[in-house]
Amino acid sequence: MSEGLYPGSGALAPDSACQYEPMGAVVTSSAPHQTPAETPVLRLRVAALGMAATTIRAVELVSADGSPLPAFTAGSHINLKLPGDLSRSYSLTNGPQTTDRYTIAVNRDAASRGGSAYIAETLKVGDVLVADAPHNTFPLVEDAELTAMFAGGIGITPMLAMIRRIEALGRPWKLFYAARNRASAAFVAELQALEAAQPGRVHFHFDDEAGKVMPLLKLAAGVPKAAHVYCCGPSRMIDTFKASAGWRPPDNVHVEHFAGTNAKPTTAFTVVLKRQGREFYVPAGESIMQVLEDNGIAVAHSCREGVCGTCETRVLEGECDHKDNVLSAREREANGLIMICCSGAKSERLVLDI
Repeated sequence: MSEGLYPGSGALAPDSACQYEPMGAVVTSSAPHQTPAETPVLRLRVAALGMAATTIRAVELVSADGSPLPAFTAGSHINLKLPGDLSRSYSLTNGPQTTDRYTIAVNRDAASRGGSAYIAETLKVGDVLVADAPHNTFPLVEDAELTAMFAGGIGITPMLAMIRRIEALGRPWKLFYAARNRASAAFVAELQALEAAQPGRVHFHFDDEAGKVMPLLKLAAGVPKAAHVYCCGPSRMIDTFKASAGWRPPDNVHVEHFAGTNAKPTTAFTVVLKRQGREFYVPAGESIMQVLEDNGIAVAHSCREGVCGTCETRVLEGECDHKDNVLSAREREANGLIMICCSGAKSERLVLDI
């Protein structure tokens, strides 16, 4: 299948969809995460721009100096540094077998705080952006008996990369894609071509044509228990998806969120930066990230809501009070990682690998 700019881009939510402004991505997966702070900084040139839907702009990025781009896996996103000290995360839509470019798709959000507005209205071919290397909080299980994906709106973006990877592997898959209307749905032509090549794999649902939202509970009930199921879309869709998946093995259920829970730690504690030999008091209701920034310590961040995984930090001692939408139940129980933009501590001291 072709993987050019159009149709080959992807992103995550409020500002796009599997783009984080700050909305984000999460995953109920036990797959190990690569700590974003350990990834290299990239300079990416805008090679092409196009429209994937009425409000969705597709962007193709290549290495500004011609050096090789870091490899990535299906479901990954990149954090772009934008003017105004903004950092926004967007899902990659091209399959990982494509190694010479990254493609994203950004929805022009009416409530944009700068990210999607800049990309939709100002970004032009030839511009150079700084970015972190790809990071994956929504990994694809490549040897699944069946992969079933439920996408809402721009939540299609990480799914497109997954489909491209599964197609390359020759594995079976199904997609259930919902949007308000056809004009707002991205990559429809490419998905229609895939459906024509092998009928029964792609199921579209447009609210205005159907007169109702997609019957997710009914559709999910028809997916075999052994399948790995994925969902990326609005919060109500994700809530319904989770309700439909209680009978499935937890490791077979994967979710990427657009937004955080808005929950905040309710206990004060002391955070210790082991490598720096410093410690700070974190009042109840405040984030570790904010306290560190207030004290002149720069930390990697993007969504500030616990959905993108950019601020993921290793925990050396103490008990975490997790408030993110990234870590799986198993990872939370292991107590080895924390999202410092939103999570806190249940213990009096929390020692971090900073």
